[in-house]
Amino acid sequence: MDDFKEKIPMIIGLIIVVALIVGAYYFLVVHKEVYYTQIDNTKIEEISSKDDMKYQYTLTAYNKNGKAKEVQFKTTRELRNEAYLELEVMQFRGVINWKEVQIDQLPDDVKTAMNIE
Repeated sequence: MDDFKEKIPMIIGLIIVVALIVGAYYFLVVHKEVYYTQIDNTKIEEISSKDDMKYQYTLTAYNKNGKAKEVQFKTTRELRNEAYLELEVMQFRGVINWKEVQIDQLPDDVKTAMNIE
């Protein structure tokens, strides 16, 4: 019984380390938030890059509750001006994916934040 009591701190420490690893994996690899933005081609910057990404946008995006966040993402081409995008954003990696959506696909709080009727 004394042998087990001596191992309790080590077991607790191991559980904490595993929990930290799982939490870090979740926030670095799994957890994505969805944001919405509208393309404004006055906020595009042409960049020189070794890969095929030639343009960088810096835009204000909104989550489903209408909370604003500035996002940056790169593209291979200039996007259609005033198009609405749904962005997949990760905490440390930034925008990892985007797709064009129609105005009726925007959440109501996003429409309010963007002043869309």
